[in-house]
Amino acid sequence: MDLDFNGDITCLDAELLQIQDVSPLAIKTNPYVAEKLFDQWLSLPETNSLVKSLLNNKGGGPLNASGTASTNTAASNTLPSMFPSGSTPPLSPRSSGSPRIIKRAGPSALGLKSVNEPVKELIPQFYFQNGRPPPNEMKERCLFRINQFFYGHVDGLQIHEFKPVTKEICKLPSFFSSVLFKKIDTEGAGIVTRDAFVDYWINRMLTKDLATQLFTILKQPENRHLVQDDFKPVLRELLTTHPGLEFLQGTPEFQERYAETVIYRIFYYVNRAGNSRLTLKELRRSNLIAAMQHADEEEDINKVLRYFSYEHFYVIYCKFWELDSDHDFLIDKENLIRYGNHALTYRIVDRIFSQVPRKFTSKVEGKMGYEDFVYFILSEEDKSSDLSLEYWFKCIDLDGNEIITRNEMQFFYEEQLHRMECMAQEPVLFEDILCQIVDMVHPEDESYFTLRDIKGSRLSGSVFNILFNLNKFMAFESRDPFLIRQERENPNLTEWDRFAHREYIRLSMEEDAEDASNGSDNNWDEPLEAPF
Repeated sequence: MDLDFNGDITCLDAELLQIQDVSPLAIKTNPYVAEKLFDQWLSLPETNSLVKSLLNNKGGGPLNASGTASTNTAASNTLPSMFPSGSTPPLSPRSSGSPRIIKRAGPSALGLKSVNEPVKELIPQFYFQNGRPPPNEMKERCLFRINQFFYGHVDGLQIHEFKPVTKEICKLPSFFSSVLFKKIDTEGAGIVTRDAFVDYWINRMLTKDLATQLFTILKQPENRHLVQDDFKPVLRELLTTHPGLEFLQGTPEFQERYAETVIYRIFYYVNRAGNSRLTLKELRRSNLIAAMQHADEEEDINKVLRYFSYEHFYVIYCKFWELDSDHDFLIDKENLIRYGNHALTYRIVDRIFSQVPRKFTSKVEGKMGYEDFVYFILSEEDKSSDLSLEYWFKCIDLDGNEIITRNEMQFFYEEQLHRMECMAQEPVLFEDILCQIVDMVHPEDESYFTLRDIKGSRLSGSVFNILFNLNKFMAFESRDPFLIRQERENPNLTEWDRFAHREYIRLSMEEDAEDASNGSDNNWDEPLEAPF
């Protein structure tokens, strides 16, 4: 049978070879099926054509896949030459509607090198219930120091021996010694063993940042925040051990007042939410930790201007005592009107006692307690701070819509204007004052002022003085050159720092003069430390 085949064999249409699909399972269980299929393929006319064409084109000699002569039968050796050398076999033919089962050949069957599967990446542990364990180097270094301090103390350390451990190993202020000791000595045995300290400090606290360490030591286990009582133990130890506060040890009542004042100042500045619940985030954002470290290193407590200055406490307490005429530790509206030589207007005092800027902690209606007074005096004497601006903004915002309008400012300035007339001062009309205020604040909308506008101006404190503090308003108009020069010489001091310093000197001189008039001449030769 002579048939000519012209064309590329590799381009042969695979559909010519279609046969009925047979299940692979049937082939596996009945090997003779494959032979029958092969015989069927050989009997096809197209197959005969293909074989004859191959023989004619190659000179009658059968070829293998590499193109060399072979002694095998023609039928068996002509099959591989259908496919290019090195290529994979084509997919098996399929009839319409019958799915094709594909079995992928492995790398070895294709003559390829085996490729290793990618190794699974091990994700390091990132959550630890008791905190991340310290690195070995840090742990060993800390253990070495612990062994030095506990050497010779087989039973452990008592509370009076624990301060060097607190300061040298834990790097905490020394007046945290007692509260840290009690955190470890949960059973109240009065002693801390080496193993107990290692378990608490190395396994739980070492890798935490300083703010988290102090926060954890101070707070109660069931709370997620600090309350005022949490600070009392550390302040009690500060009063007992700090050289700058030794003179107070003979007056326990003033020790208590000092501690209260420090705590009130801490919560005024640090607890920005004003809910008496100091959070870790608020602690981190504050300068309290730096102030604690400063107080621990500085022997003169009055140089620690943030929170701990005794002079600042003295000024606050004496100011309150001057107003508290019946000494029941409460003051009313008439008492507060006398503050600063009657500097405030009745209208602003009414707003303070309406408790709009801050709810009173005093349980007596119409009375302001000592804590409430601390918040008031810090806001009044330092109107450059955001806390003070928020306090007075709420007072002026009569309808509570978070903006200050022209009418609201005029309501408060009317009393100022009346007072100037009574004092034979040249009155300044509100229209002129309003223009001045707009120039000072530069609000986004000149028809009203927002808290953002107020905080964005360095002169906002003077705006509030114009509205309700006549003495400071007049001082602002006169621009005392001495005060201006003082501010330039000490730019790091706040308005509160300058006020407290001036008032402490004045109160000290009054105390000395009173002692001299009573014949207490010996006081002139003694250092002025506790003018009580």
